[in-house]
Amino acid sequence: MNMLVNQDDFNGLVNEALKTNSRIIAEKFEKRHDNVQRDIRNLIATNPAWGVLNFEETPYVDAQNGQTYQMYEMTRDGYSMLVMGFTGKKAMDWKIKFLAAFNAMEARLRQSSQIDLSDPAQLVPLLTSYAQRTQVAEAKVAELSPKAEAFDVLDASEGCVTVREAAKMLDVPERKFVRWLQGRGWAFRQNGIGALQAYADKRMMGYLEHKPHTYYDQRQDLEVTKSQMVVTPKGLARLAAIFAKEGVPA
Repeated sequence: MNMLVNQDDFNGLVNEALKTNSRIIAEKFEKRHDNVQRDIRNLIATNPAWGVLNFEETPYVDAQNGQTYQMYEMTRDGYSMLVMGFTGKKAMDWKIKFLAAFNAMEARLRQSSQIDLSDPAQLVPLLTSYAQRTQVAEAKVAELSPKAEAFDVLDASEGCVTVREAAKMLDVPERKFVRWLQGRGWAFRQNGIGALQAYADKRMMGYLEHKPHTYYDQRQDLEVTKSQMVVTPKGLARLAAIFAKEGVPA
């Protein structure tokens, strides 16, 4: 993962392909990782649509103890918005350099706009540059569209849902959806039979949960409570992003 925080050459700040993660941010700005994650969650909660497009929670394995934990990967915009809220000397130094780079870029734009539009020698390079930037922007929109569709599903959900309800919301036949969950390491049946159970890593990521489900058993003439696997709003958003990118399970 490239590091945006290298200030020796500030040109990296305008590279749309550059990304970083919350662990790198915590180290470079001398902050606790859990505090950085808290700040990211606050940003996402303030504007969920923007947050889904610029932050993605992902697991990593700690090299020291072999345990799996969570971190956030982020875009350049997410990184910039996050650090703008930091305090302390390192954050202040970064903000000063950010403003200096922004002012320099603005000055270059003003200078480049002072051209003679009747002169092909000046106009052609300008139009070529504009066309290239447009192609990059269109590619970026195509890259982000699955996440935007995922947010539509997330926005429509209000809590955990059953597998059947999730299949309907994702517009996938239930049997195919269950087969996909089992084939892709999301869920399993003990000894191949019984109710679906979530794999531990998917529970740790917050995609799936087990909830108590109470129903009336006519044969026993009593109410029975069993554990039922459900899909969380975060899990729905993740599944929608996968299906939007890969297509509906066959």
